[in-house]
Amino acid sequence: MGNRLSKIATRTGDNGTTGLGDGSRTTKDSLRIQALGDVDELNSFVGLLQCEPLPDGLLDELSAIQHDLFDLGGELCIPGYQLIKDEHVERLDDLLEKYNADLPPLRDFILPAGSRAASLAHVCRTVCRRAERAIVALGSEETINEQPRQYVNRLSDLMFVLSRVLNRFAGRDGDVLWNHERKRT
Repeated sequence: MGNRLSKIATRTGDNGTTGLGDGSRTTKDSLRIQALGDVDELNSFVGLLQCEPLPDGLLDELSAIQHDLFDLGGELCIPGYQLIKDEHVERLDDLLEKYNADLPPLRDFILPAGSRAASLAHVCRTVCRRAERAIVALGSEETINEQPRQYVNRLSDLMFVLSRVLNRFAGRDGDVLWNHERKRT
């Protein structure tokens, strides 16, 4: 995959373009670069989430997700290349099943709140949804593999579930529920 950078300030992007992994150049506001940037931002937030107290095993699972997201960025950076495969999506399905198993059913909408870790998981979820929209937009203009879209879709679901798990892990009674009957001013 591409050359490793030994020089960061290349000045080649001063004209508003950036290089892709296949050697071609594109504008910094292209759909491909937007999707790539959103995935990069998501990966940074997953890294921030890892700084919080987490249930046993979750740190390693989030680390694996970070590596997947880096691979996803690589796939987006090289048109026609594939790094995210069905087994990546299936691993997220397995994690969803694992973490959903002990959660009570949802009967109300929940707010993106609670513990700091749960709130960070919600930030990951919302950035992931943005990345998904960017990948869908890119797929409307260029041919891309379906697994990246599936992966971010599952990952946003997982981050929602993890927010619920993390609130309980922090000792909270449960989710922060939306109060639809509150007095509005």
